[in-house]
Amino acid sequence: MPALAVIRRDISETLRPSADSPHGRLPPLLIALTVVTGLVDALSYIRLGHVFVANMTGNVVFLGFAIGGASGLSFPASLVAIALFLIGGVIGGRIGASLGDVRTRALRAATMLQLALVSAAAIVAAVAGVHAGASRYLMVVLLATAMGTQNAIARRLAVPDLNTTVLTQTLTGIAADLRIAGGSESRVGRRLLAVAAMLLGAIVGALLVVHVANWTSLAVAAALLAGVAVAAGTWAPEPAE
Repeated sequence: MPALAVIRRDISETLRPSADSPHGRLPPLLIALTVVTGLVDALSYIRLGHVFVANMTGNVVFLGFAIGGASGLSFPASLVAIALFLIGGVIGGRIGASLGDVRTRALRAATMLQLALVSAAAIVAAVAGVHAGASRYLMVVLLATAMGTQNAIARRLAVPDLNTTVLTQTLTGIAADLRIAGGSESRVGRRLLAVAAMLLGAIVGALLVVHVANWTSLAVAAALLAGVAVAAGTWAPEPAE
């Protein structure tokens, strides 16, 4: 099968999975959560002191840079983000452990909590702004907890190539599985879709933050989360594997 046909098939099967898909309706919902990652990290990096709330690899590197004396980085903000991301991971892990027998139920519970946290952060951004120290750190706390929860539940759901917050392995898979690299090109389309989803979220988030208002990026993220929660609660449950 030609490469482009394989990619189109992967994208179609990810966005519109068949009734007998092993992961049911989860893939398109996880793609939506990947867009959320780009939206929230756009705000956090641009306005909250060059810190990520979803990409913890970046924060670990930023910690090293800050310790080494690089300017423009916040050691406390990166440390707080990592700590609260871990707490969110524990919360997401507990949700998955208690509700993981039906994966859509676990996703809905985690997404509803995430929606509450992101909505609270949007309110803080709209009312208190992003420049005051207290409000800035409160937003890091709320958003990092939300994204840690998302990452943990995505890990629990274990849909291949859709972890929603990290693209390093996804990009590696795209390159390593190409035919010129000796691969079979399996799921290249899905991986490209995940990259495109996060890129889309980052572009939209940056445009909203820079040209509209800081809270708008989080408002769009909250709307997506609400849609995921509704869909996960409405669609037929998918048993865990």
